[in-house]
Amino acid sequence: MDSPSLRQLDIFAQMVAAGGVVRCAHALGVEVEQVLRDLASLEMRLGYRLFEDLDGAARLTPAGRKTAQAMTLLSEDRLAPVEEEAPAPTPQPATAVPAIPEGPPRQIITLAAPPPVFGHFQDALAAFEAANEDIAITLDLHVHTAQEAAVALANGRADIAYFYALEEPEDLKSRYGWSEPLNLYADSGHPLARADSVSRDDLSMTPMLSLESRSGMRDIIDAALAKGRVRNVMPLLESDNMFEIIAALRDGAGCFAAFGTLARDLGRMSGIRRLALDIPLPAVEIRQSVAPRAAEKPAVEALAEFLFL
Repeated sequence: MDSPSLRQLDIFAQMVAAGGVVRCAHALGVEVEQVLRDLASLEMRLGYRLFEDLDGAARLTPAGRKTAQAMTLLSEDRLAPVEEEAPAPTPQPATAVPAIPEGPPRQIITLAAPPPVFGHFQDALAAFEAANEDIAITLDLHVHTAQEAAVALANGRADIAYFYALEEPEDLKSRYGWSEPLNLYADSGHPLARADSVSRDDLSMTPMLSLESRSGMRDIIDAALAKGRVRNVMPLLESDNMFEIIAALRDGAGCFAAFGTLARDLGRMSGIRRLALDIPLPAVEIRQSVAPRAAEKPAVEALAEFLFL
């Protein structure tokens, strides 16, 4: 997956095991506020909530459970059912879910995607599983690029892959899903945030804040900045802890590039403003590719089509 800090992953793993913020903090020898802060940073990076009721008996959300499985923090037989006061009715999708002909019990379909893309589809995936009880959808959250998608599909690790791109790749058959605009953000008091129009020359004199180089999102952001003729210099700060990034933004240290749910959350924060670029940056495409053997698995083709409805 995108590479959150090891501390965030450790806290997520301990939260899964402990089932509560206080017990997690005690086990790790840190303050409760640190646990809550790192979990919030991790959720912001992923683009969806991992836990419900953090003030009480913390429970994994459906998306959190699939994320835990994908990270191999939990095996299938260790997953205890989520306790709820009353079973919630299965949400009815806006479009009809295709029924799959009866086949082998619990046929596995593996979807490879960046975590924010999974967040985009989590309701649709839940509806598809609910309508097809013999289908189980598993996740691979390590794919971000066309090259990674091609490898996952070729070696059988994934049946369907979503990936980031700036254009259609030549060596991987895929189809366009949607685009996410890439924007730059700075503290509202920063000179560039107050400007009516920001040029590339303006940006060349402004420090950048970035995710760590090992992050899948960092690769596509750097490629988009280069294609958009934004001078690529060594970032002033590289961090996968979003609270460090936000603190640096609020201190006026520079600007930060983001797209998707991360950009959405930044845009909603008080004191953070999107820069008014004179020329927009290239948008990030989200593309879908299906394994060639999908023709042998009708459920894979059905899910791939359903996600486009």
